[in-house]
Amino acid sequence: QVHLQESGGGVVQTGGSLRLSCTGSGLNFDKYTMAWFRQAPGKKREVVSCVSRSGSATRYGSTVQGRFTISRDNEKNTLYLQMNSLKPEDTAMYYCAATQNLGDFCYASQYEYEHWGQGNQVSVSS
Repeated sequence: QVHLQESGGGVVQTGGSLRLSCTGSGLNFDKYTMAWFRQAPGKKREVVSCVSRSGSATRYGSTVQGRFTISRDNEKNTLYLQMNSLKPEDTAMYYCAATQNLGDFCYASQYEYEHWGQGNQVSVSS
């Protein structure tokens, strides 16, 4: 059974940084495309970033481009999201997601992902 466990969220001031982690179990991690999504209260879930199986290909949502960096360590079965220059509008529940992929690219659509973590709250105070 695939399980994704997120950690690293919390409360930070505007301009601060946080790093989220997502550790996978029950899967061959390097055969899965991974992604981060977020959902703020009253808003739709949106893509933050995704990364291909090898880590060579990444995509970012327009609102986080240049501030957030996605990475993965396949030896540790772990996905990361380094978040810098945080803004109040980054406040949301952040979810990691995984899907098997034969190719080395990633999907930005949430509908492509079959496994989800429980979510981790990030709050940015002004």
